[in-house]
Parts: sequence; C-alpha cells; structure tokens
Amino acid sequence: MKIFNSTYKTLIALSLVSLVSCSDDYFDVNSSQTAPTTTSLAPQYRIKGAIENTTGTAQYRGAREVLGITQYGSQNVADYYSETWSKELTTGSYFLWQNAYVYALPNTADLIVLGDKHNAPNYKGVGKILRAYIFGMTTDQYGDIVTEQTYDGESSMNLTPEFVTQKEVYKTIFQLLDQGIEELGQPSDIALNQEGGDVLYQGNKEQWIKFAKAIKARYLNHLSKKSSGEMAYNADEIIALCQESFTSNQDNAMVQFPGGEAENANQPFSANGYGSSRMDYFSHFFVELLKNPLNLDTPFEDPRLPIIVPEAVNGGYHGVVTGRGLDGLPSEDFSLGNGGFYTSATSPTYMMTYSEVKFIEAEARYRKGDLPGAYAALRAGVEADLEKLEVTSDQINAYLNQLDTAFGGANITMSAIMVQKYIANMLNPETWVDMRRMDYSSAIYPGLQRPENVNLDLFPGADDWIQAMMYEYNEEDRNYVNMPDNSPNIRLTTPLWWNTPE
Repeated sequence: MKIFNSTYKTLIALSLVSLVSCSDDYFDVNSSQTAPTTTSLAPQYRIKGAIENTTGTAQYRGAREVLGITQYGSQNVADYYSETWSKELTTGSYFLWQNAYVYALPNTADLIVLGDKHNAPNYKGVGKILRAYIFGMTTDQYGDIVTEQTYDGESSMNLTPEFVTQKEVYKTIFQLLDQGIEELGQPSDIALNQEGGDVLYQGNKEQWIKFAKAIKARYLNHLSKKSSGEMAYNADEIIALCQESFTSNQDNAMVQFPGGEAENANQPFSANGYGSSRMDYFSHFFVELLKNPLNLDTPFEDPRLPIIVPEAVNGGYHGVVTGRGLDGLPSEDFSLGNGGFYTSATSPTYMMTYSEVKFIEAEARYRKGDLPGAYAALRAGVEADLEKLEVTSDQINAYLNQLDTAFGGANITMSAIMVQKYIANMLNPETWVDMRRMDYSSAIYPGLQRPENVNLDLFPGADDWIQAMMYEYNEEDRNYVNMPDNSPNIRLTTPLWWNTPE
C-alpha cells in the first residue's frame, strides 16, 4: 500500500486517529471503496473517489461546524460549542483539516499522477480543479495552510510541512484552475467517464471547464477588499469568467446521494445522514428571513420556504434561535431541520450553481457601478434558484414581480444580492466567506444577530464575530514549529488576508 502524506500523520496514526477521533466522519461508517489506497490503478478508477471525498468529507466538514455562524440550522440544546464559539472549538477539535488533508487532497494528487502516467491529461485537469476547490475551502476557514509540501502522489512523507500565506494559496488556486482548463482541452488516451467514475459531469469536459471558470470567478470575487497590488479586485475579469462559465442549472456542480440504509449513502444533513445531529432544527434567522426575504413593509413570503423547511408547526414555520436551544419549550414548537429540499436522504450536495455564478456577476457589476446590469444578473440568479427548487411558474412570476418592484434597475442594493445568494447557497461553506466579507452586517442580512451565549471571553463586544477556525490539535502536536499562532484569542478573532483592506 502506498503511504500517503497527510500533513501530520504516520500511517498508523492515520488509521487510528482518523477513524476514532471523529466518529461521524464520512468514511467512519463503512469501509470505503473510494478512500486513498494506491497509485497502481488507472485514473478512471480513482476519479469517483476524488469527487466524493471532496464533497462527502471536505465540503461536509466545511459546512458542518459553521452552521452556528451561517445560521442555517440550530441545535436542540443551548450553549453548543460550535454555535457559541467556545469549548471544543477553542481546542482545535474541528476536523475540516483532517478531512481535507487525509481524505480529499490525496485522492486529487493520485489522480494527477495517474493521469500523467497513463497519458490522460483530462484526469490531471480534473484533479487540479478539485485540488483548487479543496485548497480554497480550507484556506477560507483557516487562513495560512499547507500546499506545496502536502502529499503529491510521488514524494515521501513530510510530517512537518511549511505553511504558506493565504495570498500565496490564492495564487496556487488560480494556477491550478488555469492548468486544469488547459489540460482538459488536450487529447487523452482514456475517456473521462471510462468506468462511470465521473459522478459530477459524466465525462463532459466542457462542463468541467465551465466549473473551473466558475470557481475562479468565486475566488477572484473574494478579493473585494483589495484595491491595489497584484491581487486587486477586478470586476471586469470576474464578469468575463461568469459569462464563460455556467449558463443554466444544467451546469450545476452537484453530487447526488442515492439514499439507503448506510449513513454514507444519505445526504449528510438528512435524518439518516452522518451529520444529521447538526441540523436538529432550522434556525430562527433563516426561517424569519424566508418569511420576508425582500425586506418589504408588507412581508412577501418566499415560495421556497415550504420546500426547504418542510414542517409547519403551530400554524407556521418556527426556527430555533442559534445558541439558545429549545429553551425548555416542546420540540413540537419548532420546524425540524431534516426532510426538506437540501436535507432529505437523496438531496444533493451542491458545489457550485448557476445561481451563484449570477450572484457573483451581480456583485461585480454592482461594484463597478453597472446597476442595471447588476439587477439583470441578480434577477437571473433568483429565477434559476427558484427553478432549481421546482417552484411553480405562477409563484416564480409573482416573486420576480415583487423583486422588480423592490430592486429593479438602479434600485438594486448589495443587501438584495447577498440575501438571495445566502438563500440559494444553503449549506455551502461559501456563505461564511460572504458573511465575513460583508462584516456580518445586519444592514446586508436583515435580522442577523450573534448567537446567544457567545463566548464573551473571546468575543466581548456586540460587533465581535468569529473570523477563522483553530488549526486542529493533532497538527499543532506534530507541526507546531511551522504552524501559525494557534492561540484562540488570535486564531478565532483575526480577519483573514482577503478580509483585510489594502
């Protein structure tokens, strides 16, 4: 068996720690056929594992712990650590790092090596696109991370790799995406879906290229506070990438879950999924936002509300205030978090959607002063998401008419863009990036408040919000010489590079 290079584990430690310390991880449930094993196989037998580890481990973990920040879902108990940013969270008991470096990234590295070995550059391209996606999710939650000295499919293990700055990580992301696009355009000896492993796009290279351009637009848009230097925000470049990427919901990057008895066959946040406990209930903030998403004096309920939140209780929809729990009230008073469009057994995990692309374009046009163009993009994004959720045509038209009246033409606001993007990106960790870029503003997200019972030792002021995650304790144990300052008062409260104006 090939020994793959996580950033902090020997093979024995990997086998024990990754399977014991995190009992509800994706591959803790059953022996996985997609976990990293060896590079002796051909790439068509590894692409499925690369895709599924990206979504089923890394993205799932990236979304799970930040539910108490993005406030899509809430716990049934008060003072839960990930909702109040305390206790276990401050000790590094948070496993996106493990899931990214132990499971997801090694698969992409092997896919790149195998693609090169078997003269299959399209597999190398997919590997690099997925690698960029994982690096992006990881750096956006931690800041400085490991890139060049992590497992590459060929080199010997390095237990003390060097970290690079987030600025350098972003350069690597853009480079990987550009290379991936180029390699997907080259002839290959092995078709991309040779063994049915391309569970994202079924071998359609043009859609993979669109996906890469959409990701690049997303990460360039993160630079909204950068006004100078080589990484300055460039609205025109973002708009161009958006127009070259997704053109309809048919391009959406999503992994579908089949449902079944095994936990890992179900959408993680469904009742039988391995992350169901983090979606006990929908949050008060999310439910109330859907009751009046256009922030009108006379509320106009979003038609997506009963589709996303399937259970009306006591004559309506009621969410749990994040950090408060049930507060002694009967559980029947609140809308359960499982069973809706995003939280049913067969619900997909969305990596990138056409609606998000249009919201990115809307923000870029808004920032350059093209307000009519921004509204056109916003409207297209809203319509796409309504169609994705199979809202009826009459309801779509009624909602768009309300949107036209409130924000049409030059009346568009940044709040209108970000609220619609928040709704459409449910359970995607990208939402946390947006909320930090928008400084957690209640003017942008009407009704947004910090969770109750927030850790006041670290966040004493009403405007103090969490900015990053702690590096995991096992990384600190093995690589403290290279790791940035992991003190909770530094790590959790210091804005990331892209969130620092310059």
